[in-house]
Amino acid sequence: MREFTSPALVTVADDATLTDRVLGFAASQPDAPLIRHKVDGTFADLTAGQFVELVQAVAGGLVTHGVTPGSRVGIMSRTRYEWTVLDYAIWTAGAVTVPIYETSSAEQIAWILTDAEVGLVVAETPKLAALVAQVRDEAPALREVLVLDPAAGETGALETLRADGAAVPPAALAEARAGVRADSLATLIYTSGTTGRPKGCELSHRALLFDALSSIAMAPDVFTAGASTLLFLPLAHVFARLVQNIAIQSCLPIAYTSDTKTLLADLAQAKPSYVLAVPRVFEKVHAGARQKAHNEGKGKIFDAAEATAVAYSEALATPGGPGLVLRARHAVFDRLVYAKLRAALGGQVRNAVSGGAPLGERLAHFFRGIGVTILEGYGLTETSAAVTVNRPGNVRVGTVGQPLPGVTVRVADDGEVLVRGPLVFTAYHANETATKEALDADGYFHTGDMGSLDVDGFLRITGRKKEILVTAGGKNVAPAPLEHRLQTHPLISQAMVIGDRRPFIAALLTVDEEALPHWLAAHGRPRDTPASALVHDPELLADLQMAVDSANASVSHAEGIKKFSVLPADFTVETGELTPSLKVRRSLVMDRYASAVTEIYGTAEA
Repeated sequence: MREFTSPALVTVADDATLTDRVLGFAASQPDAPLIRHKVDGTFADLTAGQFVELVQAVAGGLVTHGVTPGSRVGIMSRTRYEWTVLDYAIWTAGAVTVPIYETSSAEQIAWILTDAEVGLVVAETPKLAALVAQVRDEAPALREVLVLDPAAGETGALETLRADGAAVPPAALAEARAGVRADSLATLIYTSGTTGRPKGCELSHRALLFDALSSIAMAPDVFTAGASTLLFLPLAHVFARLVQNIAIQSCLPIAYTSDTKTLLADLAQAKPSYVLAVPRVFEKVHAGARQKAHNEGKGKIFDAAEATAVAYSEALATPGGPGLVLRARHAVFDRLVYAKLRAALGGQVRNAVSGGAPLGERLAHFFRGIGVTILEGYGLTETSAAVTVNRPGNVRVGTVGQPLPGVTVRVADDGEVLVRGPLVFTAYHANETATKEALDADGYFHTGDMGSLDVDGFLRITGRKKEILVTAGGKNVAPAPLEHRLQTHPLISQAMVIGDRRPFIAALLTVDEEALPHWLAAHGRPRDTPASALVHDPELLADLQMAVDSANASVSHAEGIKKFSVLPADFTVETGELTPSLKVRRSLVMDRYASAVTEIYGTAEA
């Protein structure tokens, strides 16, 4: 058993809440730009003073609509500035925020509304409101549904609440918050889960505050004066919620976009200094840039630039750093390639925060080599997001960094990662059995992740305890490293490594729909040929086999992929194969594509 901890850099007082600093902005820095939201396609600023005024008015409106201290208020919307306004307004009214993914099914919505006893829901669109209405009879506590973007001629939720709350005096809101303490429930987040019914994680004001303030203290070079971000991940997920709270608590500008189709244009306009994303986003940026270069006949230049970026980053971790020749080559490619890649991210991004899943080491080296350091971190909904993180100037590629000061990370004898500290959740709502299974008597949360700690406390995640594959021959294989290597190939969108209790390791692959037209054109095929028509195409299989061979080079022969199958469609959140945080629901995929699995193993010799 090995563990690591360091003294806390922040202390959360027993009477502290998430709204304390924010309400003080109106007096301390009212003119500071805080919220950047889209108005007719252009970002407009909302100052800290205006944000506080809006939050208090909306909080007053919530009170007039029956929200009382401890009430549960649901938000079912994509990422937009109104999400943050509502979140802080709910807390200002002494209530509890319950996020609901806008991609949730009627069954999932019914479960959350019922289990959390939600009394009021703010839905983004009439379509989502109608979905809530379908299950209203199953949610007896639900009184009202408001819509952010209503039908023409109707008033939106924010305008309604703001108008209704105008007459509520600040004293009434102060009274509503009077009983809220640091250990009071702030939010109830239902884990998206890759299997089973979602569990509601109870997170206190203390947990969310500690995580946000400790992250600020641990990475002051990222969250410094003049820093800003563009938020595009779903705010229903704890990862984006952490960055929201970091920005709001430190009064740093935060811009919002919910449409990834306009992401590059929004990055160019917002010019953030740091961004956060899941590894799949970084994989697609890299694969897209590589594909574009090859399509334009500049593939050799890009490949050489990529190799140089990786070598340069790797050399940064060695005594003496990059040599003269490597530095010179790096400078040439910086002008030819790297500067253009940074410009595509807005031109100002120097740090990116990655979480939600492991990031491939080569990909991390590539981005650091082009001048964008990915600060990989680790955490779960149950830990208010971040448990560990790499910091500027103290990055160990391949690890998820060191624990936040004041947090203890322990690796048990069986390799499971355990976490203890103020950021750990209180309980699973109304689920004592699951709570006791996850939290031991010493206050350690059993994450279900496998990992190792080095002597300096850098944590390396090796896989999920329940996802380790054990072949029929007894070989233990972690699927994540192979999957990440495969997904760096421009033609591969998703890769799911399989082989548990099977004679060998195999993989299920999906084709990237954005890269496919270029491949089709290069092979003389109609550009509108669907992936479903190519699952047995010899040329496509040959190209994908090269990606498999490259991934296999990183593991032993026993761990290598012996066969693979191309699936007819990509995994999506809408079709259920992906969770809203873009994790693969493995059991669902195995059931849905059982025929492909049978094709791989049905005629195989043990």
